[in-house]
Amino acid sequence: MTGTDEPASAMDTTDGHAPDGGLDARLVVDRGTFRLDVALTAAPGDVVALLGPNGAGKTTALRALAGLEPLADGRLRLDGTALDRTPPESRPVGVVFQDYLLFPHLTALDNVAFGPRCRGAGKAEARARATAWLDRMGLAAHAGAKPRRLSGGQAQRVALARALATNPRLLLLDEPLAALDARTRLEVRAQLRRHLAEFEAVAVLVTHDPLDAMVLADRLVVVEDGRVVQEGGPADIARRPRTDYIARLVGLNLYRGRADGHTVRLDAGPPVTTTEDLSGPVFVAFPPGAVTLYGERPTGSSARNLWHCEVAGLETHGDQIRVDLTGELPLAADLTTVAAAELGLHPGAPVWATVKATQTHAYPA
Repeated sequence: MTGTDEPASAMDTTDGHAPDGGLDARLVVDRGTFRLDVALTAAPGDVVALLGPNGAGKTTALRALAGLEPLADGRLRLDGTALDRTPPESRPVGVVFQDYLLFPHLTALDNVAFGPRCRGAGKAEARARATAWLDRMGLAAHAGAKPRRLSGGQAQRVALARALATNPRLLLLDEPLAALDARTRLEVRAQLRRHLAEFEAVAVLVTHDPLDAMVLADRLVVVEDGRVVQEGGPADIARRPRTDYIARLVGLNLYRGRADGHTVRLDAGPPVTTTEDLSGPVFVAFPPGAVTLYGERPTGSSARNLWHCEVAGLETHGDQIRVDLTGELPLAADLTTVAAAELGLHPGAPVWATVKATQTHAYPA
């Protein structure tokens, strides 16, 4: 989705700042006992997703980029220009809020024209620009409709058109799909991906939904407790999570330990056998679907990893049953409904869990 053929690492420079084009920021915000300290760099054409649990600081970071939250320290440069002291209304920034915040008394056309008018465009020019954007969004037939007459997906596209009509150099999207139902979300996500692919400046997306982040962004920046804990491409983060939050997000069991060849001695738990030959601090991960459960200790299993566990809980997970296990190694396992019934699983039931070494993945910590 990036506007260049270079990987994200190509924009790094020796001093850690982004090149003149694009975003170069270190956002330090103090809010009572909470402190945000997050560095963000992005080249024109990049879509960066800020991902993290509630209260991590994602929205605070977005508000700081928009100028709605003052910086206590750090820097904010866009296309080589410092914006730290630039008032929000004078920044080349477009924002799509979670609840869209469309003006209820204005038509879709006038909502979109509002941005250009605020930036000095004449009425005719602003309405012409708004008409063009509504046409691009497939909303030409709804130009005269007020927000209450629009569906959730249509309102989201009007809000996006309003943000883009000012030709921003930085587009900020705060949970842009959160207010939509599941079916509309699927359709609008695909449309938003297409519009972001065509956007030539920097886009920063805040979300708690891993699917939105994976589908829409070129790079993920994971924030926990006001700090960046991991960043990289979606595939790399999904394959190599570095915190429990990220592991849960992408659906993996994750452990930390010390490797000696194919054996990893966990910081808390029994050894795990892997196919990787490593040495030193590592993470070990495997999906819940890689876990096989037995009511009795298996005798013919080829799995190198075998643990005695106890069922702590059961819940429906898609078309399977997610089994939460405690015991020698706390972990999650996914079973078919039939398999769970045949095992007679219930909270407190003892089970044996196995995982083949070939289904684990170890990587340096």
